[in-house]
Amino acid sequence: MEDTGNKERREEIFSRAIRAGKRTYFFDVKATRSNEYYLTITESKRRFNNEQGKFFYEKHKLFLYKEDFDKFANGLDEVVSFIKRENGMESSYSPNETVENQHTNVEFEDLGSEAEKESITAAENQEI
Repeated sequence: MEDTGNKERREEIFSRAIRAGKRTYFFDVKATRSNEYYLTITESKRRFNNEQGKFFYEKHKLFLYKEDFDKFANGLDEVVSFIKRENGMESSYSPNETVENQHTNVEFEDLGSEAEKESITAAENQEI
């Protein structure tokens, strides 16, 4: 009999959250039942539901498995370099750099308390 105590949602082995304007990106390392590591990349955007008058978080997930890491990283690097080159952008990031200060450890639940949501809603209603 299989242990139902085994969580359906895998616990993170390692996690980083990157706040980028109105979005937050979560990079979570998880393990399969056979202890193979994989990466989930989640984009979270704060949205407002006009019908309910409440904020919610729209989430999109991408699962990346170890056999695809190199191809994914190379492709991402290539397109980002192209965009920066075409737009005359200087790169402030080097893949060998430590980015310790460029991320925060954050959970979805940390992205806004009820009090904060209510004060934002009240402020937005005053602007109308």
